[in-house]
Amino acid sequence: MSDSTRIRIRPGGPDDAVDILGMLDSAVAWMNARGNTEQWGTTPYSQRPGGVARVERYTTENVPYVAELDGVPAGALVLDSGPSPQMPIAPAGEPERYVRLLVSDRRYAGLGVGAALLAHAAEETRRAGVELLRVDCWAGGGGALVAFYERNGFAPTERFLSGDWPGQVLARRVG
Repeated sequence: MSDSTRIRIRPGGPDDAVDILGMLDSAVAWMNARGNTEQWGTTPYSQRPGGVARVERYTTENVPYVAELDGVPAGALVLDSGPSPQMPIAPAGEPERYVRLLVSDRRYAGLGVGAALLAHAAEETRRAGVELLRVDCWAGGGGALVAFYERNGFAPTERFLSGDWPGQVLARRVG
């Protein structure tokens, strides 16, 4: 059985907040171990001011999905109807779904968890009768994260700065 067939995506909820925080904390540690301290900083997400509350909002006010690999939470994605109001990103000017969070447990890196979650987001967007799916990401570090989204069907649109953090908005038509 291939890794992608072992991935099951289910709706998430408040009970998943602890697992999502764990994934975010492990992602920060993983990035830092590879010399990336700019994308998400060096403080574990669960210890950042407002970090726990943000994840709780993601699981109650937005639309969370959890990818499980052999029954174990391996990744999470949160959809919303637009970008975060805290980010300097203009609304699309048409109905859209927006990926507010995509994270995978680094123990399952390379097994297609993120790609499966993005494919699920595209299908959920299409099912809702919406044609535009957007995401923003860190544009530093040689553009590897932007390239990941491009490999998953997204095209870069506008770049932005949030303070000194370089970001890239990407869009995918799903209609």
